[in-house]
Amino acid sequence: MTTERIAPPLTGGERETLRAFLDYHRATLALKCDGLTDEELRRQSSPPSTLSLLGLVRHMAEVERTWFRRVINGEDIPLVWSSSGDFQEAYDARSATRAEAFAAWRREVEHSRRIEREAESLDVTGHNARWGADVSLRLVMLHLIHEYARHNGHADFLREAIDGTVGA
Repeated sequence: MTTERIAPPLTGGERETLRAFLDYHRATLALKCDGLTDEELRRQSSPPSTLSLLGLVRHMAEVERTWFRRVINGEDIPLVWSSSGDFQEAYDARSATRAEAFAAWRREVEHSRRIEREAESLDVTGHNARWGADVSLRLVMLHLIHEYARHNGHADFLREAIDGTVGA
């Protein structure tokens, strides 16, 4: 599988730029996983940490689901892999497969894209129960960019430890 990653525009409006940077970071995570077996994707490169590339994909599915569907869209739905609301559970991918993790992640990304496209503006708000505060779609998109960028750094190290591949 080869992931296509489109560079964000050098000029453009705020929403278009945020959307492009978020998609760029989504594609970067997928690129880090290209060409690896399920076993390699599950490899925990820094035990006792359960962090793996597949765990990062599962975690980002939870992040997408939480911020776009639960917070912005107000959907009363549980996390994908945790009935207790513990994001850490998604990191433990010891029995996970590429197929199930990527299917869940892609499904949540599509929901996120739809919610963002249908929102009247970046000023649309939703309630983040964990923070006890209302947040704008703008903040959610920026938070997701931050979250992906942080975890893509982890993915860099994880991928290099698996097969020596470096760079974005």
